[in-house]
Amino acid sequence: MGHTTFHAGSIEYQGKPIAGLPVYERCRLGVGLVPQTRDIFPSLSVEENLTVATRPGRWTLARVYDLFPKLAERRGHWGNQISGGEQQMLAIGRALMGNPTLLLMDEPLEGLAPIIVEVLLQALQRLIKEDSLAVVLVEQHAKVALGVTQSALVLNRGRIAYSGPSADLLADPQRLTTLVVA
Repeated sequence: MGHTTFHAGSIEYQGKPIAGLPVYERCRLGVGLVPQTRDIFPSLSVEENLTVATRPGRWTLARVYDLFPKLAERRGHWGNQISGGEQQMLAIGRALMGNPTLLLMDEPLEGLAPIIVEVLLQALQRLIKEDSLAVVLVEQHAKVALGVTQSALVLNRGRIAYSGPSADLLADPQRLTTLVVA
């Protein structure tokens, strides 16, 4: 998304180089980001956090509230008045309000209660299956991530250790352990 220093190589999206583009241009091209740090606006309401990122398209407040009914209940609460799980839902909802075609998710399950993890995984599966949204999920809980993705890329010390179907890796726990620990 352009938040770190670019050193070498190339980054393309839909056949266009984007490495030199500012963040807002990447968003206009259809790339959405759910950052690990959530980065919600604490002094804006839930609804204001969502509408600040609105771009025309299929994702509306109503659709986000349908995906995350808890946000509809909290629409008037400030960003700093909601739980960590609700903040994560809000970060995802805000990214969706930009109507991306590609959603980058950095550690979306980190530090969340198991019940919230389940809610987020169900929402993620819904986005992938019903909305045909392309999602790049960076997640340290490999088994959880493999359960909701079609393909996996395992990096170990900056090198590709595995690239292939998620189901194949999930079906071979020994190989998964070897790749992650190596």
